[in-house]
Amino acid sequence: MRFHPPVPKSGLSFLAVWAVVAFGFAAPVAAQTSAFSRALAEAASQDQALAGFYRDAGYASLWTSAKDSPRRAALMRALSSAAAQGLPEARYNAAGLLRAAKAASTQGDLGRLEVAFSQAFLSYATDLNSGALTPKKIDAGILREIIRPKPADLLQGLAAAERPYSYMRSLAPRAPQYARLVKEKLRLETEGQIETKLVSAKLELGDTGSAVIALRNRLIQLNYIDRSASAAYDSQIRRAVQQFQLDQRIEPDGIAGSSTIAALNKTAEQRLAAITVALERMRWMADTDLGARHIWVNQPSFVADIVDNGRVSFETRVVIGKASKDTESPEFSDVMEYMVINPSWGVPRSIIVKEYLPLLQQNPNAVGHLQVIDGQGRVVSRGAVNFASYSASSFPYGLRQPPSDGNALGKVKFMFPNPYNIYLHDTPAKSLFANEVRAYSHGCIRLGDPFDFAYTLLAKQSSDPKAEFATHLATKQETTLPLRAPVPVHLVYYTAWPTASGSIGYRPDIYGRDAALFEALVQAGVVVGGVQG
Repeated sequence: MRFHPPVPKSGLSFLAVWAVVAFGFAAPVAAQTSAFSRALAEAASQDQALAGFYRDAGYASLWTSAKDSPRRAALMRALSSAAAQGLPEARYNAAGLLRAAKAASTQGDLGRLEVAFSQAFLSYATDLNSGALTPKKIDAGILREIIRPKPADLLQGLAAAERPYSYMRSLAPRAPQYARLVKEKLRLETEGQIETKLVSAKLELGDTGSAVIALRNRLIQLNYIDRSASAAYDSQIRRAVQQFQLDQRIEPDGIAGSSTIAALNKTAEQRLAAITVALERMRWMADTDLGARHIWVNQPSFVADIVDNGRVSFETRVVIGKASKDTESPEFSDVMEYMVINPSWGVPRSIIVKEYLPLLQQNPNAVGHLQVIDGQGRVVSRGAVNFASYSASSFPYGLRQPPSDGNALGKVKFMFPNPYNIYLHDTPAKSLFANEVRAYSHGCIRLGDPFDFAYTLLAKQSSDPKAEFATHLATKQETTLPLRAPVPVHLVYYTAWPTASGSIGYRPDIYGRDAALFEALVQAGVVVGGVQG
């Protein structure tokens, strides 16, 4: 079975017909009193931005005169490729525009067609630039603020563009990863096969037989190994498995175990869905300034990177929030301003009332490592508090863990103040970083190598970052250390992402967010390659 790309509703035949229709247009009268202008103004009156643009332009045409032919052709070309970028092509109704163009016989018809063209362009341009979905409506954990382009800016930019198609292309995310994902989407739709699943539980160096042959063929298909007739799990296959594991953020032991087999068994359909969602996520961030230096935490990969001028300068494993609606780590961007060495832990209200208050109501001396704090931050004697008299909503106290070797935040936390009380921090629970799936926290991001993370950040402002950090650490006192140059932080969620080796890495949809987003994209009209047998 093979994937075949969907036949576009608007192919070469569409463009050819459109050219004939276009040359048949009569130039509209420019005066506001003309039938064209009146029809245009009436059709645009329900859209404040459109009405304002055309009013300011003296009701001059953007699409429907003979001189506008390059713009029309550019838009039709752009709309014909919308599906390739995972956009809902039907939303822009190119076929409807063609029908209306063929039927236009009066200046009034052209005025209404003018507005229809602008509406289609604005819908496409907005979707391409900032996404077809509103993420918060799909999943409450996606807290990213979407920057939508202003319609007037889009129309004015197009009107001024000498090369309309280039202008439309420029509205897409410019990050090279976007183009690579689009390319891989096309490849899967045209070449990707639904493979027979690998059934072996474990394969390693020295194994032979049909299971090894199936593994070899899969690696060949994914371009990790050259064609070979070998039926043995040799060093070449081991190296290919290791590279695949690196790309998928799996421990690169060269053994095709359960996690590696599961990753290899992802079908073309599954990869297409992940890529389609990744493209939408990139559009949400198209106008986000990542920063020359920034922190990139891709949650499904369980990794945090410090990126300098496009290159990863430091990487560490992370633990993210548990897969539960109350504890999942959110997606948003903010700016890291400082770190706190020897931090105290102010227990979040949700944890206090759900986990600790019931224990204190049974035993006032429970969770003895935590201090009871009043509204002014003063320590309150437990003997002075009748915990049983309070409910979750009425409990007036906070809980705090002072700096210690066993502090839940470890020895350092990294702060990018936000309304969600999310930050990066150390942890005493080091053993969790040995697990492949690392979703255990209440939402904050735990770092596997927090000291080295701190040294890398401080290296920009200290001649000896290790010594400076150690000096503050040795005091055992809570110390705030500002970052002279604040660093943007991006908490993201990509289950498909281009790797340094040139392939696409895929990770599990641990929170089910991608599944919900893909369903929403399909409902919006996104079509990916269908399966034909």
